[in-house]
Amino acid sequence: MDKFGKSQSVRRVEDLRFLRGEGKYVDDITPENALFGVFLRSPVAHATITELDVSDAKEADGVHSVLTVDDLKRAGMQVAMQAMTLDNRDGSTSVNPYRPMLADGKVRFVGEPVALVVADSLDQARDAVEMILFDYDELPAHMLRERGGEPLHDNVPENLGFDWGMGDEAAVATLFESAAHVVSLEIDDNRVIVNPLEPRGCFAEWEDGRLHVSVNAQGVWVPRDHLAAGFELPKEQVRVTNPDVGGGFGLKGMVHPEMFSVAQAARLLDRPVRWMSERTEAMLGDNGARDLISTAEMAFDENNKAVAYRVLSRCNLGAYSSQFGQLIQTRLFSRVLMGVYDVQATWLNVEGIYTNTSPVDAYRGAGRPEAIYVLERLMDRAARELGVDPWELRRKNFIAPDAFPYAASTGETYDVGDFPKVLSRVAEFADVAGYEARKAASAANGKLRGQGLCYYIESILGDPSEGAKVEFREDGTVAIYVGTQSNGQGHETVYAQFLSDQTGIPAELIEVVQGDSDRIARGGGTGGSRSVTVQTSATLATVDVMMAAFLPFLSEKMGVDEGDIRFDDERFRADGSNLTPTVLDVADMAREDGRTDLLTHEARMTLPARSFPNGAHVCEVEIDPETGQTVVDRYTVVDDFGNLINPMLAEGQVHGGVAQGVGQALMEHVGYDEDGQLLTATFMDYAMPRANDLPMYMFDTEPVPSTANIMGMKGCGEAGTVGAMAATANAVQDALWDLGVRQADMPFTPVKVWELLKDVSHTAR
Repeated sequence: MDKFGKSQSVRRVEDLRFLRGEGKYVDDITPENALFGVFLRSPVAHATITELDVSDAKEADGVHSVLTVDDLKRAGMQVAMQAMTLDNRDGSTSVNPYRPMLADGKVRFVGEPVALVVADSLDQARDAVEMILFDYDELPAHMLRERGGEPLHDNVPENLGFDWGMGDEAAVATLFESAAHVVSLEIDDNRVIVNPLEPRGCFAEWEDGRLHVSVNAQGVWVPRDHLAAGFELPKEQVRVTNPDVGGGFGLKGMVHPEMFSVAQAARLLDRPVRWMSERTEAMLGDNGARDLISTAEMAFDENNKAVAYRVLSRCNLGAYSSQFGQLIQTRLFSRVLMGVYDVQATWLNVEGIYTNTSPVDAYRGAGRPEAIYVLERLMDRAARELGVDPWELRRKNFIAPDAFPYAASTGETYDVGDFPKVLSRVAEFADVAGYEARKAASAANGKLRGQGLCYYIESILGDPSEGAKVEFREDGTVAIYVGTQSNGQGHETVYAQFLSDQTGIPAELIEVVQGDSDRIARGGGTGGSRSVTVQTSATLATVDVMMAAFLPFLSEKMGVDEGDIRFDDERFRADGSNLTPTVLDVADMAREDGRTDLLTHEARMTLPARSFPNGAHVCEVEIDPETGQTVVDRYTVVDDFGNLINPMLAEGQVHGGVAQGVGQALMEHVGYDEDGQLLTATFMDYAMPRANDLPMYMFDTEPVPSTANIMGMKGCGEAGTVGAMAATANAVQDALWDLGVRQADMPFTPVKVWELLKDVSHTAR
């Protein structure tokens, strides 16, 4: 049996129903008799609530209920949202401020949910929200990513959520003191809005005291556990389902407050209740992403070999802590902070600052783009200040292929890698040798051209354990139950394809079952580029269990010893027997014999270590100095994802990720005024990348199979974004450098680039 799949590019089967409008998203499957929920949200960023009178709203046409936090408390709910904490540098535990499911006494960001109105129709609920008397005493907003300002929480001095450090600070300081060269750079990673195609939403219903919530999340078990805690129910009394989900990006991996109020309204009214976020509501109330500023420094010896690296990063936590958001920012940031470079010592210090912006920070891309963006912008600056070629500086500092497994100074162990090979391939693929000619042609047309390089590395994260169950049905089809959740990545295709490769079962007979806490007891959900690597490893373990169970049964049927039976990817065969059954034939035989124990097989496994996808991005931009307009003219990617099951899906993931990274670099940006009002609350004000903003990508792979899993896979979910931000930013900086621009931060909108060029032009006069 070929344990590693056939690595075939197979078209996504789920796309047929999506393109026909036959998707089953939350808003499509809500019960017909469900009531509509609309939230009253805070119109100010920071205030003490002085009055909240919902009596008129309760009397409005079609209204069934209006809930405030006091109603949730009277119902016996635990209204405090759960959040994680960190260990501060001084050994203390970071603060965990109270975050209620509905505002309680104060509001702390524009868009914070204050009350829920439930009515027969959406319009009636909207009208009733306008009838709520909501009064408040406004407080100053704290909008800066630095300590101090008006305190958001009584138990958070200086608005400092945590002060976390990792590495050897003393060793780094010593290496910096003796360094031949020190390069430093302040790097701003601008705030963006997550904006999945499908906004957040849910519906809730109760039956015989049992709660069912259908929510468009990245897994069912985390929301189930939080709902059980909020309602003080046993976990088996809560069912959570995920239907089709239109994009996640880490945002939908977190638990949000709205579903608790929706569920309580359904319990109170004994009717299903539905809520779907509108786009502006999402832009106000969703968790934000990125928004950190870092001071990064690197020390080099006399041969331009990097010896030490340190970063002070101040990140915006938003108004509250999430159940794991601040862990994402710090621990994931640190795990890939050293990138692909062989450095003796590192020191990372992250300060989390509470501000009156979004509820919490989701870090779209989960910390990897932020870390690589800091590192690769600094490496690009180092090459310029040291007067060396940026490609050669990276080569000089790469971890050598024969140094693996490599224990990085951040505490991670990279299992395998061949970074010079990947870099050489991308240089050839991107036609780096022809760059100067393209630059001259741009200059002849009055344009500036720049080339940017980023070499990234990331690690697959999340729960390293996963399970799978294969069930043979009476109608001849097969179900595989998985613990991950597709948000658009093509899991239905790749999981069926992989099981088919391993068992010979036709893929069209395989149904992938996901997203139901009643049908699937445990699972790690989707996030951290874990899904395909972990889930297919669990499937492989389940196939092994299946084969071990089938062999004794077949031994009797075929009249041969178990050890003589072999499986050739399609049929079982043995010398001396004329039977050559398929896996489906064996299931039919078992059913005829009443051997129901052979019709269901399941297994769990745990990966022994993380794998580390890596690769190189090369971006070329062309800038019109008269207008500041920046165009991405060429974009090339060579990745090392290890072994691939479906290369087409991997390339699709990279394409989407690059669009996300380039979008942030060139246009996406969240704007607030000094009072915390969101200035970019619609797509009229917030720019998203479109097809005509991007060139046709060039994509290739140079696989070095991982040793951290039997599949040799490395994951690829976020790789496109991890490399795209720095590659694009470095290209813009390259184009502007010769004209005297020394500091260029995202987003490179036309007005910003034009002003940068204007400023240096005025300085030169």
